[in-house]
Amino acid sequence: MQRNEKVANQIKELAAEFLGRENNRTSLITVISCNTSPDLKKATIFITVLPNSKEHDALEFAKRKRAEIRDFLKGKMNTKIIPFLDIQIDQGEKNRQKIDELLRIK
Repeated sequence: MQRNEKVANQIKELAAEFLGRENNRTSLITVISCNTSPDLKKATIFITVLPNSKEHDALEFAKRKRAEIRDFLKGKMNTKIIPFLDIQIDQGEKNRQKIDELLRIK
């Protein structure tokens, strides 16, 4: 496994831990994946939210918590560089769910 993959996986797991602890329990936020830039200065965390009606609020919450997530990562990771974070809804997972739903209808 390459270094970027290891760092991305560690960020994914730690972000999931942080969001699970800080979430207000009105929705379920699941961290699906994380991508890092080649220089490890930027990372994008991809999440899904249940129920879908809470998606916007949960994304805003997660984006507000980016600095706190980064501080949490600083305390838990042994890397020299802690990436700046962006958080997005995982559209791939949403598309997969939509396809599953359509297949069940037929």
